[in-house]
Amino acid sequence: MIPIRDTAPCYSRPIVSWSLMVLCIVIFIAMEIIPDQLKYRLTYLFGMVPLRYSSPAWAAHFGLPPDYYLSFLTSLFLHGGWLHLVTNMLFMWIFADNIEDLMGKGRFLVFYVVCGLSAQALQFYFDPYLTIPVVGASGAIAGVLGAYFFLYPFERVIVLIPILFFPLVFHVPAIAFLGFWIILQLQKATASVMFDGVMVDVAWWAHLGGFIAGAVLYRFFLRNEPEQ
Repeated sequence: MIPIRDTAPCYSRPIVSWSLMVLCIVIFIAMEIIPDQLKYRLTYLFGMVPLRYSSPAWAAHFGLPPDYYLSFLTSLFLHGGWLHLVTNMLFMWIFADNIEDLMGKGRFLVFYVVCGLSAQALQFYFDPYLTIPVVGASGAIAGVLGAYFFLYPFERVIVLIPILFFPLVFHVPAIAFLGFWIILQLQKATASVMFDGVMVDVAWWAHLGGFIAGAVLYRFFLRNEPEQ
C-alpha cells in the first residue's frame, strides 16, 4: 500500500515539517555529489553506528570518537538512497502537518527530535554490535505516526495498491493503515532477533521505538490554545 494523502484538515502552515524535509533533501543531495570516500567517512561519523559505543576499541581502530553521541541526532538527517529518502519524505508530507498543527511549531520540533532519539536508542539497545550506520528520519517520523494513530484514528488515508498494471485507490481508516504498519514493524523486528541468518537492512527497532515514543508522549506536547 502506497499512501497518497490523508483527509485530516490542517489549519496552519507546517513550517517546521517543511523545513525538516528540505534539510533532509539538501543534505542528501550534498552527500550524493561529494566524493565517495568523503561520503563514506561522513556517514560513519554522523550516522549512528552501534558498535562504536559498544566497543571503544573498535571505534578507535576506525578513527571514530566513541564519546560522540551527537550521531544519535545527526543520523536522523542522513539517508541511504533515493528510495529511502522519498519514502520517508512521503510519510512526513502526509502525516506531520496535522501533528504540527495541534502542537505548534516549537513543541512539534522538540517532539520530533525526542521521538528520533528514542528510536535510535531502542535500535542501539536491541542491536548494539551492528557495524553499519543507522541513518534516516524514519524513527522520528514513526513518532509522528504514533501521535497520528491516536489523534486522527478515523481520518481516511488514501492509498494506492498497484495490482499488475491496474493501480487501485482505496480510502482506509488511519487506525487500520497505521495498525497494519506497526504490526509489520513488530513482526520484522522480532524476526531479526529470534532467527539467525535473517538479513536486516532496515532499522525495524528504530521504527518501533519512535512509534512508541510518539504514542506515549504526544499528549504532553499538545498546545492548549490555537496558534495564530
